[in-house]
Amino acid sequence: MSITYVFTDYYFEASNETFVIDSDTSPCQLKPLEPTAAVAVGVLLIAIFLLAIPGNLLVGWVISTSKQTLSPSDVYLFHLTIADGLIALTLPFWAVASSQGWLFGGFMCKLLSFVNESSFYISIIFLACISIDRYLLIVHASGTVKSRMRMCSRLLCAGVWAFGLALGLPALFNEATKLDEDLDWMICAEVFDISSSSLWRLAIKGFRHMFGFLLPLGVMIVFYSITTVRLLHTRGFQKYRAMKVILAVVIAFLLCSIPYHITMMIDMLMRTRLIQFDCALRTSVNHATLGTSSLALMHSCINPVLYAFVGEKFRKKMLLLFQRKVRMERSTSSRFSRSTSQTSEGNGAFF
Repeated sequence: MSITYVFTDYYFEASNETFVIDSDTSPCQLKPLEPTAAVAVGVLLIAIFLLAIPGNLLVGWVISTSKQTLSPSDVYLFHLTIADGLIALTLPFWAVASSQGWLFGGFMCKLLSFVNESSFYISIIFLACISIDRYLLIVHASGTVKSRMRMCSRLLCAGVWAFGLALGLPALFNEATKLDEDLDWMICAEVFDISSSSLWRLAIKGFRHMFGFLLPLGVMIVFYSITTVRLLHTRGFQKYRAMKVILAVVIAFLLCSIPYHITMMIDMLMRTRLIQFDCALRTSVNHATLGTSSLALMHSCINPVLYAFVGEKFRKKMLLLFQRKVRMERSTSSRFSRSTSQTSEGNGAFF
């Protein structure tokens, strides 16, 4: 799934160094967002940014300062916070672009689109990795399995980053271009060579749906379902805590992702003429794409809450770290006070 095209889903084709709107895919008149909608989108993106950055930083700090051996889930969660943090860092640029147009040039258009799209794929894949790790931990709990999981986790992380970066490469086709020759309004949008544009559109949309939603969703449903069934057959209150986290993860993923992907599927059907193409529907789909892509971005600030603050283990680690930090500050302050007192007495002897 991609959320980098800055609130427009129109495509442009390059021919003889000029940009021509593809009439087969965009018959409606193009125009910027209404001022009220632009402000609302900008405020929402800034709010997500302000929530995602401190949340992911806190989770990353707690995990990285842990003195215990990290489990594979902890390793995946740490990399997940990095990916979500990278997504959040791009949001102020998109917030400005929603109301002012794209002001940051062609290089930043490519770079931020690449970072945003790659990080989103990486985040989703790590969610699937966590579901697999929890399945192995609960269903196949043994010392040998745990040892192998720890050995493979870091190698798997490298593979996920490499794969996610590869999936984000099509974002390098994004260009800063004018929305209309009569309007001084720039957008950051996909630009393909005219001879291959249709093929690239279908290929990229297929990758978004397959690797950004369908495959991770399938993995999460399968492994979390098996894990939940196993928990239901165990005794003790601990299972209910684990089931609560699992249920929250799946619901949040579905709520954030399904609306966007349904919208993109309708868009694909329109572009392939399987749904009748008309201006009113085109406009509605574009507005829906804007709203649902903003909703999908909320996952970057929800993840720290789901995987950290809902989990009792993380809360205990966080409290221990804060208590340790407070004790260290008190100890440092006490030593400084004694040192100052002794220095003052010594200096007094010279007067």
